[in-house]
Amino acid sequence: MMTHRERLLAVLRGDRVDRVPIWLLFPYAPAPYYTDVRANPHYRPVMGLADRYALTLNRRGLGAGLFAPEVRQGHEDTTDGPWRVRRQWIEYRGRRLWAEQRTGPGPAQIKKLLETEDDLHVYCSLPLNTDPARIAADLEAQLPRYLAERDAFPPEAGAMMLDLGEPIGPLYGSANLTEYPVWSVTCFDEITDWLDRHMQRVRIIYDWCLQRDLAEVYFLVGSELASPPMLSPATFDRWIVPYARELIERIHAHGRYAIQHYHGQIRLILPRFLEMGADALHTIEAPPTGDCTLAEAFEVVGDRIALIGNVQYDCFRSYTPAQMARAVRDVLAEANGRRLILSPSAGPYEHEISRRVAANYLAFLRAGWHAGQRRAR
Repeated sequence: MMTHRERLLAVLRGDRVDRVPIWLLFPYAPAPYYTDVRANPHYRPVMGLADRYALTLNRRGLGAGLFAPEVRQGHEDTTDGPWRVRRQWIEYRGRRLWAEQRTGPGPAQIKKLLETEDDLHVYCSLPLNTDPARIAADLEAQLPRYLAERDAFPPEAGAMMLDLGEPIGPLYGSANLTEYPVWSVTCFDEITDWLDRHMQRVRIIYDWCLQRDLAEVYFLVGSELASPPMLSPATFDRWIVPYARELIERIHAHGRYAIQHYHGQIRLILPRFLEMGADALHTIEAPPTGDCTLAEAFEVVGDRIALIGNVQYDCFRSYTPAQMARAVRDVLAEANGRRLILSPSAGPYEHEISRRVAANYLAFLRAGWHAGQRRAR
């Protein structure tokens, strides 16, 4: 019988496996975007079976400062009556941008760093950190922690996976998303120029990690940040495709694997993922959440890319275990022996889960393990 690691790498290469791999997105080491399933008592009933039946991709991050040192940055915590206020700011040549989050008696109030087109002009004029020596120093400072996490990870469980970002990430994360689609039209060239400059920094970070052979898998989370229906396919073609394609080529040049992440309506742009060239794509979402079934996606990609998915995370709350087992068997039938990693659509971001959610994780694992042997390619 293959190990989780052998099964994972075989699917990413396009080789045959003894059964369909299962990935719950559970972290091995604590991660800020997920609950710590290994220390959380609510997940204890699931973890024994998860370690037995599911692979682990130990998703970690390494990074360096975004801006050149002449850009001043800071934050302050204050109060305003019953409200707690956290304000972050960036300043360069007398021009300041600031973001604010207010928490208190009512819903949280959030002001993004980029609220207006003038804010965007300032942001795009800021000098970026593209000094290889400075970036290397930032990364070196994080390396001992990362290497300790890699040493603690049992390799037969799966693989280390680095999430290093894509050029669009910081701008998207700083933007008022009601204005962002407008800027993709009114400020297209300005943002494109910023992305080209930012790619210099991203390229250095990837090369530094690849040259040190820090991980076997790289997780690219950026394509959903500039995609239809929010932005046009033409914008996706310029703001996502060339950068992802180059990063994936660099990953492959070092003999490593790339998984791309995407939520939402993918049907229109699915052929672009073949052009970008990743080894696997997570996740394909059928209506009403997305617009493409797994069977429809395989009609486009064939065996050129592995698909990862897909039972919606909300189904773990609403289904009975019998319904969950049926949903898993349906996914395996849709894949029909093609390159698949069975997975939920999202990770374990809830600290406290109900008995039903725990029971559905167990049903997902059991159905995937047993039916997956019959459906393996």
